[in-house]
Amino acid sequence: MVKQEMKKREFQPLADRMRPRRLAEYVGQTHLLGKDGLLRRSIEEDRLFSMIFWGPPGSGKTTLARVIAQETSSHFTSFSAVLSGVKEIRAVVEAAVALRDEQGEKTILFVDEIHRFNKAQQDAFLPHVESGLITLIGATTENPSFEVIAPLLSRSRVMVLKPFTEEELALMIDSALHDEERGLGGLHLILAPAARELIVRSADGDARTLLNNLEAASSLVMDLDADQRIITGEIVAAAIQKKSLQYDKDGEEHYNLISAFHKSLRGSDPDAALYWLARMLLAGEDPLYIARRMVRFASEDVGNADPRALSVAMDAMQAFHFIGLPEGELALAQAAVYLATAPKSNALYAAWGRVRETIRHTGSLPVPLHIRNAPTKLMKELEYGRDYKYAHDYRDAYIAQDYFPAELMKAEPRFYIPTDRGYEKTIGERLDYWRRLRRQRTKKT
Repeated sequence: MVKQEMKKREFQPLADRMRPRRLAEYVGQTHLLGKDGLLRRSIEEDRLFSMIFWGPPGSGKTTLARVIAQETSSHFTSFSAVLSGVKEIRAVVEAAVALRDEQGEKTILFVDEIHRFNKAQQDAFLPHVESGLITLIGATTENPSFEVIAPLLSRSRVMVLKPFTEEELALMIDSALHDEERGLGGLHLILAPAARELIVRSADGDARTLLNNLEAASSLVMDLDADQRIITGEIVAAAIQKKSLQYDKDGEEHYNLISAFHKSLRGSDPDAALYWLARMLLAGEDPLYIARRMVRFASEDVGNADPRALSVAMDAMQAFHFIGLPEGELALAQAAVYLATAPKSNALYAAWGRVRETIRHTGSLPVPLHIRNAPTKLMKELEYGRDYKYAHDYRDAYIAQDYFPAELMKAEPRFYIPTDRGYEKTIGERLDYWRRLRRQRTKKT
């Protein structure tokens, strides 16, 4: 039996072997597992509730579920949403009923990657969670607000797991290097400071990546003599090849990064805008998606405060089309800096919202006759275009006349209200001048 266990461990990755077995061994997530943490108290008192663990890869979701299994007296069962369906859920429910009725035992069900269950599959949990037959623990890397149905979410508590800090990751390295039973303690490795720093930094808060990289580096020196098993920074760099930034084009981090980029542009911070732009590009985001967002930003957040902004954003997108990667990234960076440092106005965005709302309330009002086109004799007989004043025939190419439907003219609607920033200040002064002319005309009539 001992030999079989040792043989099994030979094929287990270090990250799996080093999973904490008890709560006392668990490092990190102190906001949940600290002395007064809600989750710690519920585990220690064996009074668990249904919950959703939401956190990035390698943040300890599955490990924490296994710790709960060891620390509580309930029957613990688990399965992955990737491999299971409603049939497996029914089997778990039947077993839970039998345990409750025959032994008075509670059942904890852990569902890994719960976001992969569709609505019908998630619905299957509802009555049993509500009745207390099973205590559900779901794990997901996706935002539960979007991926878990509202009824199930309302019956659970969302526990947000954070990426591990560099200090916590360093503790995990020490544990793996000194543990002779499950870790690398028997190899008597020496980890150089530069190597330790690189392993921690390249993990990007992911414990699994950390231990996988440590194991990969150790494999390059384990066949050397005991006194030569020194893991240097160069060895670590060779082992991990390339750091993969945490990103999911269709998931939570995708929206987080584009939001940070957009808000940095709006906040006129070119340095932060460049940082988030680089984060997305290095992680593999579609550059044209970013370009499209900048085109939208040029109209939404800069608008006529700097009309050139839209041209710059369009030029950047065209330049990227023409040059491609990686040189085309510089055109996107140039546009990002221009947009961040341009004067800002959302007057156009606000005006468009007011127009749409007005049309929703007033419907399809008829076009005034005097600004209708009259290409046929019949239309002229029906007075289409009658009394229309051609603006270019007047001083400054302006003549005050009505362009709204009669029902709206009574309210004198003003949708576009320019700011006093950038070119919009000039636009505002021009509009004020035209309004004075309109008022003078109204007095005369």
